[in-house]
Amino acid sequence: MLGDADYVALASFRHAIRRFQAFSEEKAIEVGLTPQQHQVLLAIRGCPPDEATVGHVAERLILKPHSATGLVNRLEALALITREAAATDRRRALLRLTPKAYALLDALSAVHREEIQRLRPVFTGIFEQLG
Repeated sequence: MLGDADYVALASFRHAIRRFQAFSEEKAIEVGLTPQQHQVLLAIRGCPPDEATVGHVAERLILKPHSATGLVNRLEALALITREAAATDRRRALLRLTPKAYALLDALSAVHREEIQRLRPVFTGIFEQLG
């Protein structure tokens, strides 16, 4: 059974996540991306090159495939990603970041890492409270 302290910790956890999410959304908008576009670029950058597909994006962003396809199409129109046929299966399109996307993502990731380091004590304290 949960006690009052557990609810305090859970509420603090949700609040800290929301603060980070708001920070992340603001930073994406500042560089001209939607928060979801930023997440797509990060999902592509964070996986092995032969796994960067629309299906992977849909899974990582918890989207239906057609919604992920729409996001990928918009990023392609912005010259932030390209599609390349997979060597083993020409029907499978692999997503690649462009140099422009790498530059945006590098800048965003640096400020996100700083924010995560700043929030680390907050999350550590919450995790300790939750045991």
